[in-house]
Amino acid sequence: MRWTERQRAMLREMGVPPFWPEEAEAPAEGMTESAAVPAAPAVQAAAAGAPVAPPAVPQRPVAVAPAAPARAPLGRPPAMADKPAAVEAPLGARPAGIDTMDWAALRATVAGCQACSLGASRKQAVFGVGHEQADWMIVGEAPGEQEDREGEPFVGRAGQLLDRMLHAIDLTRGEDAPVRQVFIANVLKCRPPANRNPQPQEVSQCEPYLLRQMALVQPKVVLAMGRFAVQSLLKTSEPIGKLRGRVHTVQGVPVVVTYHPAYLLRNPADKALAWADLCLAREVRAAAG
Repeated sequence: MRWTERQRAMLREMGVPPFWPEEAEAPAEGMTESAAVPAAPAVQAAAAGAPVAPPAVPQRPVAVAPAAPARAPLGRPPAMADKPAAVEAPLGARPAGIDTMDWAALRATVAGCQACSLGASRKQAVFGVGHEQADWMIVGEAPGEQEDREGEPFVGRAGQLLDRMLHAIDLTRGEDAPVRQVFIANVLKCRPPANRNPQPQEVSQCEPYLLRQMALVQPKVVLAMGRFAVQSLLKTSEPIGKLRGRVHTVQGVPVVVTYHPAYLLRNPADKALAWADLCLAREVRAAAG
């Protein structure tokens, strides 16, 4: 209970002390609750003029950051684990005396060849087809799935397109006079798995067979079809676009470069370029007599 000043005066006049203690006064307006709390002993001592020790500052625990890992010196990045290098399949022994074989010996040698890993995955070797003294020789890249199954180069849609191209310049792979027939062979005699690109060591192992076929046929002109056939025969990495339109020479035989029929099926706009290559090869053949 809060006593008013009038009540206190009346009690003093009556000689009667207050019969209950007065309640602490409420904080004045604008004061906080903490301001109304009785002063701490240190404050009271300060008010009395006694020396006061500085209040103890509570020590908060200090979080210690973990030590940062040592940084690699600037310059080269940290070494990374090397990727396992592609391991080439071991090569077998290439038969000796290929450059002196006749047709029968060459066919038998190709059929049993194990000079590279393709000999183990093929169904059969694809030796070649056509007249053995043809004026024209067609060189492709490698057998595909159908060629591997049938044992003949350029079958399927690509083979059908090749036949139409040959027919347009009065040539055939069928039975006819050598002047109209062609001999067709591939750089590789065995199909690469899943029709992947030929590998350099496979081309190298198989190359003597193709060169011996050229020596036996003795064509008046060779038509190289496709990148791998062109680069293998001419020993170059230049693209077909830079090599076509002129005459090259391999073992004294003129070679004309053109696109593979499978490429032309995917890019029919380039058939006009292939036709120009056929016309150039025909001119070369005519000039040879």
